[in-house]
Amino acid sequence: MWQAGLLLTFVLIIFSLGKSPVFRVDRAGAAIIAAALMVDFGVLTFDQAIASIDFRTIVILFFMMIVLANLKVAGFFELIGSYVLRNVATKKGLLLAVIFSSGILSALCINDIVCLLFTPIVLLVCRQTRCNPIPYLLGVAIASNVGSAATFLGNPQNILIASLSGVSFTSYFFTALPISFIGLFISYFVIAYFYDQDLRGNVQKVEPSKVFFHKYIVIKSLVVLVFVILVYIAGKDLAITSSLGAALLLVTRRVQPNKIYTSIDFNLLVIFVGLFIIIGGVKHSGLMDLLVQQTTNFIDLQNKTVFALFTIGLSNIVSNVPAVMLLKFFLPSTETVMWWKALALFSTFAGNLTITGSIANLIVVEIAKRQNIHIGFWDYLKVGLPTTLITSLLGLFILNYV
Repeated sequence: MWQAGLLLTFVLIIFSLGKSPVFRVDRAGAAIIAAALMVDFGVLTFDQAIASIDFRTIVILFFMMIVLANLKVAGFFELIGSYVLRNVATKKGLLLAVIFSSGILSALCINDIVCLLFTPIVLLVCRQTRCNPIPYLLGVAIASNVGSAATFLGNPQNILIASLSGVSFTSYFFTALPISFIGLFISYFVIAYFYDQDLRGNVQKVEPSKVFFHKYIVIKSLVVLVFVILVYIAGKDLAITSSLGAALLLVTRRVQPNKIYTSIDFNLLVIFVGLFIIIGGVKHSGLMDLLVQQTTNFIDLQNKTVFALFTIGLSNIVSNVPAVMLLKFFLPSTETVMWWKALALFSTFAGNLTITGSIANLIVVEIAKRQNIHIGFWDYLKVGLPTTLITSLLGLFILNYV
């Protein structure tokens, strides 16, 4: 038990800091090291380690990344940027367009990947229109979290929850959609309030750069994405539908396979595999039962407000994916569908609290940094804190009274 606890602590520290302060070990490396030591220390046998991996979640993530990679290669995100640039007149209108583009895309696809592909487009638009990029970049990050909360396809932790919970897509969608939709407007008003001076006036009209996109691949990829979602809504296994969709896209004469594979976030897949083994070791050792017992003695997690605060706090300390893997053991045994929905909503909204609250935020910040645009902790917190509080309160209201 103490060995499992030591390895869990090591991983949570690395996930909290982002990397080791001594060695060049990142989150993926920490997950690999701890998972290997779980077996080497005898906490799990090799077969038990393999059995603890939820391969359905890994399959869904991998194949959804292939679908997104096809949209990237086809120039879909550049097409959206060009359309926005041609059809907005004011700086506030541009912010609203950026927020809803990021939010809607993140509801249908994995928000981390959306931020990776959409952020450079927003930077290009801001440079062409000579707008301060910071409020728009904040819009991309915050809206990606809020929008991704609308569906089980929106982010890695929701894909995990869909696999673990058995809650249907439509059941969660109809609960989460109004919260996310209103949340996007909340995001807009909060950013517009703090950056009022930067958002006054019209955008400088420029001729958009010529966008090179492959119409056939864009249409084919969008049709496959809609097919995957509709078949999933109809009740089919998402792992099967997403794998079929990805397979259809890989049958092509137009795209070199390596262009697709290089767009897949293998780091994220490695992190998931490692975390499954680590959490499996903690559970097998008996440490998880002890943690649950001790925690519930001091914290009333059957109170939705307390549960929301606990989820938001833990998600910001260790990141939302490991938080969900831990919190699934703390869910009350009654009204399980409602509690799974609450876990999906609050672990996602938690990503907006601080700049390190989600991988999506860090992706936006790092891409901006490469172009000498600095988004500081306070720049993010002054917008993220009120957005998190308001959207979480809205979520509590919907879960309690609607």
